[in-house]
Amino acid sequence: MNFDLTITPIKDIESNIEIVIISEKNLDHRFVQDKALLEKAGFQGEQDEVCLLIEKDRLYVAVNAINSVNVRTATATAIKALESTSYKTVKIASYMNHPKCTAALRAMVEGFVLGAYNFNKYKSEKSEFKIKNITISLEEYSEYELNIEACARALNSGQIVAEATNFTRDIVNTTPDDCYPEVMANISEEMAKENGLKCKILKPKKLRKEKMETLLAVARASRHKPRVIHLAHKPKNPKAVVTLVGKGLTYDSGGLSLKPADYMVTMKSDKSGGSAVIGIMKAISEMNLPIEVHGFVGAVENMIGGDAYKPDDVLVAKNGKTIEIRNTDAEGRLVLADTLCYAQQEVKADYIFDFATLTGASVVGVGHYTSSIMGNDDQPKDAVIAAAKSAGEFATKLDFNRYLKKSLKSDIADICNISNTRYGGAITAGQFLEEFIDDDHKDKWAHIDIAGPAFVEHAWGENPHGASGAGVRMMTRLLEKLSSDK
Repeated sequence: MNFDLTITPIKDIESNIEIVIISEKNLDHRFVQDKALLEKAGFQGEQDEVCLLIEKDRLYVAVNAINSVNVRTATATAIKALESTSYKTVKIASYMNHPKCTAALRAMVEGFVLGAYNFNKYKSEKSEFKIKNITISLEEYSEYELNIEACARALNSGQIVAEATNFTRDIVNTTPDDCYPEVMANISEEMAKENGLKCKILKPKKLRKEKMETLLAVARASRHKPRVIHLAHKPKNPKAVVTLVGKGLTYDSGGLSLKPADYMVTMKSDKSGGSAVIGIMKAISEMNLPIEVHGFVGAVENMIGGDAYKPDDVLVAKNGKTIEIRNTDAEGRLVLADTLCYAQQEVKADYIFDFATLTGASVVGVGHYTSSIMGNDDQPKDAVIAAAKSAGEFATKLDFNRYLKKSLKSDIADICNISNTRYGGAITAGQFLEEFIDDDHKDKWAHIDIAGPAFVEHAWGENPHGASGAGVRMMTRLLEKLSSDK
């Protein structure tokens, strides 16, 4: 999808169809040319309501108020409504809530790209999205005078981040038979080559040398050998150094603590954290942010077999801590434990963030659409939540507490891989990971449980059925903020 930005008034632009955003049910605005038809059609002007007037080649979509969150979902809804039509070119005016703030324009572009996403890799008859070009006029809804250079930057950033999110969605949606650890490594290497990133892949021999025994234990019953991926964006004179770590379980059967059949469906999504890290690295390299970012992914498949690790095993993590295994389906935290240790060994960062579809307890606690943010210090957690709000993602804090941490106590090892209570499972999983954060990073780390929003089996907002690419937009916004702060 191509975007053109122009100062040409909207009425003078040639296109197959015009999209008009109606704010606060204002049918008397100058951009609304079909008030009588809209009223006849029963158009109420509620958020994301659409009305396609084919005879006029106009599509109206409503927002409750003009802001980036509303505009993003509105343009995503509008572009989806045109999916089955034959229109090829679109024009739209600009809609801002402040003349010097381009967030709504960026959100508009993100909505178009995210809403047009369609995963049809496994369809025998593939549908092609016909809209190829969208022209955005700088003629503005509230008659603000806009800076074309600032708007061009916003358009470019929005397109890069949205396309990186769709790139992430593709990885997550790909079936486990087609996307296993070696494939994730290959995807990373190819993307790194295209985007000028450094890429290092650790295979089993190197993983053993690095003493990453908990990760290797999870992987050993699979015919697909594990990989640890290290991507690096290293500009000159970086303003900060940030490490990202992702859980890349390309499939999770639960191991010997086997999941019920219904819960195994969608487990291709257990690589969402690692996929998000790859997508974030794609975005920040294309934006060429003046910040050093390292992305680490523990890519593993958790299967059953004669060589599977077992409940009652005691494993030794890379940092020397011993872990009593009481449930092999709590495997993601074992993969992250070693990957976090390796990441901290390789990079001394100003911040470290990990992403994982770690617990069903997070979904129970905060719902399908929200990420749970945990850590020892409020500053990195608050930074993630602020970035999520700016990017249109939902995130909330879950506070650690010392009483829940006691539930991870083991009588035979340093720590147990699950708690002894069924309650607070998202928090205890985060507190387990805390054991593998060194003293230098204790207050610089935040854990992001994306189990809720990463993969949902119905469309919501700008997100389709399946993978949402959760984490890409929020973390890219945070890295942009860090790039401009210093």
